[in-house]
Amino acid sequence: MLDLAKEDIEKDLQEKIETFLKYLNESDNIVFFGGAGVSTESGIPDFRSPDGLYNQKYKFPPETIISHSFFRARTEEFYEFYKDRMIYKDAKPSITHEKLAALEKAGKLRGIVTQNIDGLHQMAGSKEVVELHGSVLRNYCTKCAKFYDLDYIVKSEGLPRCSCGGLIKPDVVLYEESLNSDDISKAIKLISEADVLIVGGTSLGVYPAAGMIDYYRGNKLVLINKSKTPYDSSANLLIHAALGKVFERVEV
Repeated sequence: MLDLAKEDIEKDLQEKIETFLKYLNESDNIVFFGGAGVSTESGIPDFRSPDGLYNQKYKFPPETIISHSFFRARTEEFYEFYKDRMIYKDAKPSITHEKLAALEKAGKLRGIVTQNIDGLHQMAGSKEVVELHGSVLRNYCTKCAKFYDLDYIVKSEGLPRCSCGGLIKPDVVLYEESLNSDDISKAIKLISEADVLIVGGTSLGVYPAAGMIDYYRGNKLVLINKSKTPYDSSANLLIHAALGKVFERVEV
């Protein structure tokens, strides 16, 4: 009986993946909205899973450490955590990153809206990427706004300082900070005009980013996530599986 149940579950999954592939084949206006689950297959931990950052033990909770007020008040401790847990220089794009880039190159994917800050979509070749929470690859002086790359941050001893003496801050949206208004506008435009909206690898629990899905007006909302989300009942196609297992079937 147990084996039969497993067979039924796998059969249902494969049928859903076939429907997903049909959506992709029939559309040239696809938008992908993704979260940490897109990059976990590249070896970057998420926040909320059992092995995620929120379930690891630190002197302060991770959400406190990566807040604006903590950055200002305890900058050295912020950077200790940031360098240790937020930067993964050796990470490479996963199959999902690569297939999304291929879909864009084929003229089928209009854009990606991501909550991730790792730059892996661009590394895979994607051009139209809206980074709602910024990127570890960009860093700016808080005094003169001079740009610094990731290597400068990684190699700096103590606090990263600009040539003008100012403190350098990652171009990452911390807790207590607002999203960039231009990025919000771009994301809403992409999502509201999409024929197929793929939401993948996100718990959809972080706002205002998660609320952007409400702007979708189509009837092909695909939700791919290993665990349940608050939007499961809104999906036209719900696939509880790892992104890689689904995207490895995509042929472009």
